Amino acid sequence: MQRVAIFVDAGYLYAAGSVALYGRNMHRLQVALSRDEAIAKLQATSKDKTSGASLLRIYWYDGAPPHGPSIEQRRLSGMDNVKLRLGVVTRGQQKGVDSLIVTDLVELARNRAISDAVLLSGDEDVRIGVQIAQSFGVRVHLIGIEPSRGNQSRALMQEADTTTEWNKAHIENLLTLHPDFGAATETEARTRSDSDFQIEETMNEVVAELIGSLDPDEIRSIANLAPNEMIPWQYDRWLMVRASNLTGSSLNQNEKIYIRSRFKAAARDSLAAPETDSHA
Repeated sequence: MQRVAIFVDAGYLYAAGSVALYGRNMHRLQVALSRDEAIAKLQATSKDKTSGASLLRIYWYDGAPPHGPSIEQRRLSGMDNVKLRLGVVTRGQQKGVDSLIVTDLVELARNRAISDAVLLSGDEDVRIGVQIAQSFGVRVHLIGIEPSRGNQSRALMQEADTTTEWNKAHIENLLTLHPDFGAATETEARTRSDSDFQIEETMNEVVAELIGSLDPDEIRSIANLAPNEMIPWQYDRWLMVRASNLTGSSLNQNEKIYIRSRFKAAARDSLAAPETDSHA
């Protein structure tokens, strides 16, 4: 019986996908993943490459923020046929993901659980897993994102039994810019879950509440902060505590980045807004 497992390096999907679509590596909170579209696309490519081999499961690899899985990761873990496997994020870089991919790939091959493996990744560190799996008779089908020759290891591409390149048209429904960053349409926004929107809406309300309590000089000082400059601790602490109280849990690293960026943006927007004419 032919059976296939799909292995997804989420870091590669986000990084290569955002470059292909928007010209640069976007921060995770700037990009929304359409989970159903991504799973459907992976399964379609798998069927094409394996002549319809039955699906064992989809292994989704990502780095967990310091305070635990993100909202999106928790959503993915609850989907049918998806196994979430998490490394860690250290200084903005995911660690341990490649070793998880190699371990799972080799164990499934050794146990004769699969005949084929579909791999979405670009890192040469997973090449050893591909080689060992092939020694057990598994055929490995590598997926890259345009331009794959610029973002995938050449050695990994040479090792794979087949290669497939997803171009911009293939992934434009998988990743969309978050509405707050000005590029997602109403239709794209609906691909995101109600829970995602609720938490972000709460954080936006917290930002608006704090901005509304500041005088013009304080707002101006926030608006003039450099992109990488830290928010003064008294404002930062208030944002974190207030948002945590309203959402019922501590903010993870991605959520902290989001609320801080929204606070700076709201200060700039407040300064740019025209003053209301009291005689109107």
